[in-house]
Amino acid sequence: MATPSSMRPAAARGNRLRATLIGGIAVLLWATLALFTSSTGAVPPFLKLALTFGIAFLCAVLRWLWLVHKNGIGALGFLRQAWPAWAIGIGGLFGYHFFYFNALDRAPPVDASLIAYLWALLIVLLSALLPGEKLRWEHLAGAALGLAGAALLIVQRGGGGLSLSGAYVVGYLFALACAFTWSGYSLLNRRFGSASTDLVGAFCGATALLGLIAHLLFEETILPAGAAQWGAIVALGLGPVGLAFFVWDYGVKHGDIKALGACSYLSPLISTGLLILFGKAEASLAVGLACLLIVGGAVLASRDLWMRRPVRA
Repeated sequence: MATPSSMRPAAARGNRLRATLIGGIAVLLWATLALFTSSTGAVPPFLKLALTFGIAFLCAVLRWLWLVHKNGIGALGFLRQAWPAWAIGIGGLFGYHFFYFNALDRAPPVDASLIAYLWALLIVLLSALLPGEKLRWEHLAGAALGLAGAALLIVQRGGGGLSLSGAYVVGYLFALACAFTWSGYSLLNRRFGSASTDLVGAFCGATALLGLIAHLLFEETILPAGAAQWGAIVALGLGPVGLAFFVWDYGVKHGDIKALGACSYLSPLISTGLLILFGKAEASLAVGLACLLIVGGAVLASRDLWMRRPVRA
């Protein structure tokens, strides 16, 4: 019969797997980003950011009101956090999108997207600096395979090859800042593992406000035209720009962050599949090869989660 001490590692392993799977929901939701974004018409980026994060914030407020009704005003104690937690959360959500939009404005989308997607590889590499984390060959190999697969998809979707040029160096720097911002946010979140995921709702509210300010400063106001475009905005706010950030927060705090980083490359793969399904992209041999690389890399990098190890009595 197993002793309590031998059961504890199995329980911890199960909890870590559960948290990783919850975090993986974000990858699935982010895969719908391109499809929904392509249906929002001519709405400028920062206004889109303000609207979608505003919807996410309103959903969070409804949850907070339910918590207050159930447990009293003390249920909102999670909002009392040290300033670094607020800086990391708001900086991660708004900073990523600010750098990403500027990168797309100043460099070819294919180049900028590929450089920005280095955040997944950076999560795997930099996770070695976290307490209790170990970086093994399968994590590096899995992340590298995923990056190769994502590069295939991004280059194909852009209709050509990379055009790295000195003329776009500012855009490349913005894209690189984007990659470091999101990987840094994801990794630093471990420092505040005890903070409730409900706090992400406040980050969404601050991001919506900053997005509105950026819109008023830099953009012309073009609101969604018709029910379909408004529907796409709402879908973004509920899914890839809403729930995704809550489940990602939980996953990176309590799950296998290296596996999440490598599995994040599934997002452009599923996104391409959705675009093909809805007639906005074409299937090809490159998509099939990218599928093998990304799925193989994800399985390899997450080997710790599914491989059975001998349990000591």
